[in-house]
Amino acid sequence: MSIDRAPSIRVVLLPRDTNSQGTIFGGIILSHIDLAGAVEAGKTTRQKVVTAAIKEVVFKAPVFVGEVVSFYTSTMRVGRTSITVHVDVEVMRGGDSIPVTAADLTFVCVDKSGRPVPVETT
Repeated sequence: MSIDRAPSIRVVLLPRDTNSQGTIFGGIILSHIDLAGAVEAGKTTRQKVVTAAIKEVVFKAPVFVGEVVSFYTSTMRVGRTSITVHVDVEVMRGGDSIPVTAADLTFVCVDKSGRPVPVETT
């Protein structure tokens, strides 16, 4: 992890977020990935965006209650109606940054009726 980069979001996960194994539900992590991706898309446009796709998500390490989880984002591509964002998820454990997972998300700009519209960059 580069010390100079800042996460789009950082969260501490709670006991309500755990599964029967005592680790954080994958779906909880996915919801934060989606939120972090939307924050990144908001740097490109102020239009309403919806999640159109999340590519494969492979969990490499568990997350435990009380750990600080960071979601680092970058814009990969701006298309005609869509924005593709990459999200890296890391947890601080014992002074080390541990990769948890990563995902590529595609957001589509939509109008009030939910129809795709061209991206208007800020």
